[in-house]
Amino acid sequence: MKKVFCIGELLIDFVAENQGKDLSKAKEFSKKAGGAPANVSCAISKLGGESLFIGCVGDDPFGTFLLRILENEKVDISSAQKSDTFTTLAFVSIDADGERDFVFSRGADKELTYDSSLKSRFENNILHFGAATALLGGSLEETYNRYLFDGITKNAFISFDPNYRVDLWKNKEDVFIRKCHPYIEKSHLCKFSLEEAQLLSGKDNLDEACQVFHEMGTQIIVITLGSEGTLLSTANFSKTIPSIKVTPKDTTGAGDAFIGCLLQQISQHSKFENVLADEKLLTNMVARANKAGAITTENFGAIESLPTLQQLDS
Repeated sequence: MKKVFCIGELLIDFVAENQGKDLSKAKEFSKKAGGAPANVSCAISKLGGESLFIGCVGDDPFGTFLLRILENEKVDISSAQKSDTFTTLAFVSIDADGERDFVFSRGADKELTYDSSLKSRFENNILHFGAATALLGGSLEETYNRYLFDGITKNAFISFDPNYRVDLWKNKEDVFIRKCHPYIEKSHLCKFSLEEAQLLSGKDNLDEACQVFHEMGTQIIVITLGSEGTLLSTANFSKTIPSIKVTPKDTTGAGDAFIGCLLQQISQHSKFENVLADEKLLTNMVARANKAGAITTENFGAIESLPTLQQLDS
């Protein structure tokens, strides 16, 4: 089994209670652990995989809370760091359809520093880059770029999820696109939402978008389409794989559950080439990942809603 190293932010989601999408009307919030790479690491571990989280929290009660959550989910937190900067916070509202609206108060996640001892551990393992805050500058972005280079030199399987957040990139979309492209070029697997695929490819048509990404270098592309399933594309085939029917309460973490489940399955195989060459195997993997994402939407909060093996197999 390969280990999956998840690199990026870990933060507090304050989820508004009993209201629609307008945060100005919210009066009560529930404290939840969040951050896409952290969610992915928990999804992998919850399904029996080996995950290690690389990120930074504040040396404060919120940071302690977050690391304890990951540890309870059996995620390896030995490479997580603490900073004197306060833990990053996100205020989240959820509308009647389970869609989210974010406001960020950025803190310690940007303080992650490079650890040269990790390079040797990357060899022949999986590196997952979740980029919600990682490309906003600071030490985190520099560290992120260095780990990408380390992963390439150590023959790691590279996975990338841009985790585009509109509020973080207003009037700077061109910068986001420019910073994402090197990761798309170097990744074996890229996971996009519909909005991300269109933004980063410059194409409205998804077949054309996939062609752009393949020409850039990505070998496996998955574009999540909500209730319609997931578009899976390789150099040899393209198909939309349906999901299961659910009534969503909260879509927070659904994409992270999806990519976590997919990476957990890939980690079971000694050679990536065998996965890439097997259309039936890849199709079944994505179908299972669709189910993981769908199950996550049936409850509030990301990590506590991630499915177990028993739920996926039922």
